[in-house]
Amino acid sequence: MEGIRLKRTLNAILKNLILETTCIEIFLTIYLITMVGNLGLVALIFMERHLHTPMYIFLGNLALMDSCCSCAITPKMLQNFFSEDKMISLHECMTQFYFLCLAETTDCFLLAAMAYDRYVAICSPLQYHTMMSKQLCIQMTIEAYIAGNLHSIIQVALLLRLSFCGSHKINHFFCDLLPLYRLSCVDPHINELIVLIFSGSIQVFTISIVLISYLCILSTIFKMKFNEGRGKALSTCASHFLSISMFYGSLLFVYIQPRSDKEEDKDIPFAIFYTIVIPLLNPFIYTLRNKEVINVMKVILKKREPHDILKQTLSSGTN
Repeated sequence: MEGIRLKRTLNAILKNLILETTCIEIFLTIYLITMVGNLGLVALIFMERHLHTPMYIFLGNLALMDSCCSCAITPKMLQNFFSEDKMISLHECMTQFYFLCLAETTDCFLLAAMAYDRYVAICSPLQYHTMMSKQLCIQMTIEAYIAGNLHSIIQVALLLRLSFCGSHKINHFFCDLLPLYRLSCVDPHINELIVLIFSGSIQVFTISIVLISYLCILSTIFKMKFNEGRGKALSTCASHFLSISMFYGSLLFVYIQPRSDKEEDKDIPFAIFYTIVIPLLNPFIYTLRNKEVINVMKVILKKREPHDILKQTLSSGTN
């Protein structure tokens, strides 16, 4: 089993699209922006003490998992653009899928926690510090990581029980469950059933929390007397809900809906969406409308202005 290598082609992605070199530039640019945006947000939340609140702790961990997802997929994809055989070893394949599964599962629970946090903040503002303490926030974050690790380990263990044969070629740009199942010499129905049970349960549970939280938030918003406060809350929740809808929608399409082998190409655009596009968009969706984060960034940029640095240098020289 160690000697098996899975050959992958990107023809399905590049077919009827622009030249390969342009694709490399596009995906490399997306990758760099994604990493700078997400890791920059993590660093900002870590450095600024007044951002150590439940909402920003969840947001920082979401950004960290988006970086993990992007690191698991994009570098190998870019390497395959330059490679003639476009090969990946079985161990590399399992490692890539482990980190992808970890990131996506943890994201599901973090998004549910963020929705609950917004529900408490908007619907019960006077009880916020009691209902959403920092201790509870850290506990929810740790539980999200534990759930992500357990789900990933189970799925990888189930993949390793399969043996692969045939062409060893998958029509995808990363190692994912369903394309790997099509290569299996062993009947993968048990794996497919467990994926449906575990992935379905995680998505139903987290989506239910998100929907209930946002329905309660909308109900509270429409009861507000002040139009200014209502508009602000609506715009913030709308951008958050847009990101959540795109994430869950693409996951549901890929992993939950019934499919046939002939429809495997249809998964690729949705897979690109939740592995590459959403990690790129999330830092902008969650920060562009956030005045607190923008103000912190302005303060940091002012401290780094050339004349301030010159003043600090002169004062230290005088001393």
